[in-house]
Amino acid sequence: MLCGRGRYSLQSCGWFDLVGKALVDGHEDALCSTEVRRARRPGLPWRPRRRGVKERTLERTLTRRDFLKVAGAGAAGATMLGAAGCGSLASSVTQVPDEYLPSGGSRMNVILVIIDSLRRDHLGVYGNDWIKTPNLDALAKESLRFDRSHPESLPTILARRAIHTGIRTFPFRDWHKWYEEDVNLWGWQPIPQGQVTLAEILLAEGFYNLIVTDTLHQFRPFYDMHRGFHAFDFIRGQERDYFRPQSPASEKKMKNTLIGGPSAEHAEEIMRQYWANTLGRQGEEDWFAPQVFTKAAEYLEMAKESQPFFMLVDNYDPHEPWDPPQKYIDLYSDGFSGPEPVTSSSGPSDWLTESQLKRMHARYSAEVTMADHWLGHFLDKAQDLGILDNTMLILLSDHGHAFGEHGYAGKVPAAMYPELTDTIFFIRHPGGKGAGKRSDHYASTHDVAPTILGSMGVEPHPQMEGQDLSIVLDGKEPSPRPHFTAGYHDHVWTRDERYAMFCLYNGSDPHLFDLETDPTMDKNIASSNPDVVKKMFNEYIIEDAGGPLPHY
Repeated sequence: MLCGRGRYSLQSCGWFDLVGKALVDGHEDALCSTEVRRARRPGLPWRPRRRGVKERTLERTLTRRDFLKVAGAGAAGATMLGAAGCGSLASSVTQVPDEYLPSGGSRMNVILVIIDSLRRDHLGVYGNDWIKTPNLDALAKESLRFDRSHPESLPTILARRAIHTGIRTFPFRDWHKWYEEDVNLWGWQPIPQGQVTLAEILLAEGFYNLIVTDTLHQFRPFYDMHRGFHAFDFIRGQERDYFRPQSPASEKKMKNTLIGGPSAEHAEEIMRQYWANTLGRQGEEDWFAPQVFTKAAEYLEMAKESQPFFMLVDNYDPHEPWDPPQKYIDLYSDGFSGPEPVTSSSGPSDWLTESQLKRMHARYSAEVTMADHWLGHFLDKAQDLGILDNTMLILLSDHGHAFGEHGYAGKVPAAMYPELTDTIFFIRHPGGKGAGKRSDHYASTHDVAPTILGSMGVEPHPQMEGQDLSIVLDGKEPSPRPHFTAGYHDHVWTRDERYAMFCLYNGSDPHLFDLETDPTMDKNIASSNPDVVKKMFNEYIIEDAGGPLPHY
C-alpha cells in the first residue's frame, strides 16, 4: 500500500523499492544530453539579476513532509494533528512572516509546472479513491484550487502558446501548417513574433529564467517556446522525436505493441521511433518524468544563487506512449496477455476489447503515479533548499485523455467530454494565502501569465487577454465569467452554470448536456433544446471569437 510520501522524504511502504533499479533493454546508458544557453530577445532591456538572497531559518506550523506523513496515516493522522493543536489543514501550512517576503511582492520567485494529459478525475484530492497521487494531493491541500479549470484551446502546443503569452489561441485565425511534417491541427503553430512572452517580461524585471522540458514539439527553434529564458534543458526522445535511428533491436519491441484503430499508421510511426529513442534504459531514473524532475531539481541549485528566478518545468508524461516501469503498472493491473496497448490511436474505441481498454487505462494511471512520485522528488528538493519559503508555485495540466468513455479513446475533437476538457490548476503561495481553499471561477491556460505578473506587482502586457487569478488569494474575485469557451481543431466547446455543448465550427452537429442532471455528459439533448443550442453558439462561441469562426 502506498503510504503517501514523496521520494527523498518518502518512505518505501512495501509496494516497491523506491530507489531500486531494473535492467531494461540492455545495458546502454540512455541519459539525454543537456543544452544550456543564454536567450535574450532584442528590444527588451537587460537588468542584472539579484544574487544570494539571505537564507533564514523559518518556523513552520506544518511542513509539506509533515502533511504527507499524516496523510499517509489516514484518519489516525488527522486525529493526531488535532491533538497537536494544528487545527484545520488550511491553517496548517507553512506560514511565512511578511517581513521575509520581498518588499512589494516583486522579488518573489516563481515555479510553473505543466503536466501534460493529466485528467482532473485522476487525483485523489478530486475524489478518486483508487489512484495514487500523494504528492499532488498534498500540494493541492497547500494551494488555492480551481475546480473549473479548462484549457481555452487544445492540445499541447495551443495550450502552451496561451500559457506563455496570456493570449487566447482560439479561434485560430490566420493559421497555416508551419511545415510539412508538423501536426495538422488548426492553431498548431509557433508563438507569433509580435506576441511578448511571460519569460521576456520577467527577464526585463531582472529574473533569472530557466526551463526544463521533454515536450518534444517545442524543441524546434522556430516554435520560440524558449524565448526569454537564460538556461534551458531539452530532455530528448519522447514520442516521435527524431533522436535516435531505428534499429533491429527497437524493431523487436513492436512485436509486443498493440497497433490498430482509426490512427494506426500514425501510432505505428510514433512507436517505432519511441522504441528506438528509449533503448538502453537501465533504471527508473532513465524514464522521462524522472529525468525532467531530476534535472529541474538540479537547476534549483543554480536558481537558489540567482534569485529572483522563474522556472518552468514542463513534463510530457502521462502523455502516451504509456511505458512506465512494471512496478507502477502492477499497482493498477493484475496482468495482461497479448500485445500491450501503449498508445490509443485517437478515435472511436470499438476496435479495442474491454480488456485492452482496461489495460490501457491502467498503464496511463501508472504513468500518472510515476509523474507524481518524481514531482515529489522535485518538491522535496525545493523544500530542502528553502526555496518554497519564498516562491509561488503554479501547477496545471493542459488537457485530459479518453479511455473508452463515450465510445472514444485518445484526444478526439468531436468528443469534447469531461475526460478531455477537465484539467487541474493549483496556486501555492509561500505565505499560505488561499491554502486549502477552492474556487469555482473558470480558470484557464491564458490566465497563467497575468496571474504570475499580478502576484509580482508587474502590470500585464496590454496584449494579454487572461485574468489575474492571484487576487483570489486575497479573497477577491476576478471579473465574472458567466460562461467559458474553448476550441480544438474544427470543433468548439462551451459551458455555463447549467449546460455544456460542443459542435463543429459552423454550429452543426451540436451535442448539448444538462450539467445539473447529467454532469458526466452522457445524454445529448440538443435536438429537444434548439433555442439553448442557438444561444450558446451565437452568444458564447461567436461572441467570444469576435465573429464567425475561420475554417481550413
